[in-house]
Amino acid sequence: MSLEGKVAIVTGSGRGLGLAYAQELARQGAAVVVNDVDENTATAAAASITDNGGRATAVVAPVGSTETAEQLVQAAVEAYGRLDILVTNAGVLRDKVLWKMNDDDFDTVVNVHLRGTFTCVRAAAAYMRENEIAGRIICIGSPAGQRGNFGQTNYSGVKAAIVGMVRTWSMELRKAGITANAVIPVAATAMTATMPYFAAAVEAEQKGEAMPPFFRHDLGFGTADDVAGLVAYLASDAAAGVTGQAIGVGGDRLQVWSHPEPVFSAYREGGWSVAALDEAFGDIIDAHRQSVGETFPPLPDELQR
Repeated sequence: MSLEGKVAIVTGSGRGLGLAYAQELARQGAAVVVNDVDENTATAAAASITDNGGRATAVVAPVGSTETAEQLVQAAVEAYGRLDILVTNAGVLRDKVLWKMNDDDFDTVVNVHLRGTFTCVRAAAAYMRENEIAGRIICIGSPAGQRGNFGQTNYSGVKAAIVGMVRTWSMELRKAGITANAVIPVAATAMTATMPYFAAAVEAEQKGEAMPPFFRHDLGFGTADDVAGLVAYLASDAAAGVTGQAIGVGGDRLQVWSHPEPVFSAYREGGWSVAALDEAFGDIIDAHRQSVGETFPPLPDELQR
């Protein structure tokens, strides 16, 4: 597999997961447009690629607006002559429980994650279709979007919506040969670094040591580099037949997430009146109730901090 001759944009790639994606795409041969809101961070990210023999240029701009989306596409075309791959990774967190979350907390997350994904994919897809490029759209989701997470009304909502958009785009872009997929990463981030449950894993990573097998295997939790391989693979010609999928990866684990499907169907002649529901619904929901959120197994004693 090679990405030689390909050109990629990775939003929010100044550090963390986004930087790992950009570096891996470059290692596989792609020229990369990196993006961050901070100039020094963006410049350093690009340098981390070029200093190792890769090709990269930086765009300093906040993701969300149509103007930024068009600026990113223009930068790729002006610097490298084309655009083949878009990875929408840019994001922010404004975590609060529902009754404490204000309009700005909600709108900021929606603008960067959801609107930013929409505007960037729209601009990239328009270019790819116009130039008959069988491109690759890779949008970054989250387990929070698949399962929900306490204190993350805004984040869980946008990450679920991104997967919904990916499914739609896979249908709309199929005829043009453009794929659209969502990657659901499970990796050490600034957020997980603050959670005591992951302390032993974060501690190992900070020391440059391998994470304990409990995290890598049992939880499917690893480093940013563990996610980057899937992003690069989905960006390649080898993944031309993969579209509309939500694929999770972390540590030693790879997952294919199901699309929502009914788990049970019941029929009643004449329909479901309040009286009919009062009679039957309790038994139905008790037998088929669905869980929410993620439940982690107890930490082994040796990993507790």
